[in-house]
Amino acid sequence: MESIAVTTTIAEAHAVMREFPAGRTVVRALRGVNMVIHPGEFVVLRGRSGSGKTTLLNILIGLDNPDQGRVFVLGQDLSTLGENERARLRRESIGMMFQNAHLFPSLTAQENVEIPLRLALLASDERILRAREALAHVGLSKRIHHRGMELSGGEQQRVALARALVHQPRFIVADEPTGNLDSLTGRDITRLLKNIAHNDKIGILVATHDHTLVNAADRVLQIQDGVVTELSF
Repeated sequence: MESIAVTTTIAEAHAVMREFPAGRTVVRALRGVNMVIHPGEFVVLRGRSGSGKTTLLNILIGLDNPDQGRVFVLGQDLSTLGENERARLRRESIGMMFQNAHLFPSLTAQENVEIPLRLALLASDERILRAREALAHVGLSKRIHHRGMELSGGEQQRVALARALVHQPRFIVADEPTGNLDSLTGRDITRLLKNIAHNDKIGILVATHDHTLVNAADRVLQIQDGVVTELSF
């Protein structure tokens, strides 16, 4: 893959459409979506279950293809990239979080965070240093040797965030990252995400229906029946 072009946007979608067969009918998951994410923005994509949130996230990170339209991530037109090139883009420049932290319960926090760096074949000393720095960034310096099964739900999500940050991405996509957390812990994760977006100039897009995340967002995109509109407050 060629070096990533200098760009003033993190991600762009232009007239993106996606359909899925459902028996004898067709589900139009996305209907001409246009959107953009800038560096340092904390953007929330709000919508009910089944509204197309996850489909859009998957397209924006190259895990799925639109039927029509174009997607650019860090200046790269995803339609021009092969599967290996898309995987490399995700591995080097995109961080991902989900409702479930997906930690290996028998590994320590540090070992869980090191996983993306192992895939990138970084040397052991560099992996350890960067994993500890990422865990410190999310306030878990004192929990680096605790195993995944020994951490609270909020701590597990902090480890997941550290893992998403450890390879120094420019774009983070999170799908319902507070969905399994109590309201207080959810607010902590929300503050972390927003501070990281602003301080590290990372573009962060969060799909959710959590009002805490919605209220903290720099911009809110509403998705309904596959159509995305920007809300003003």
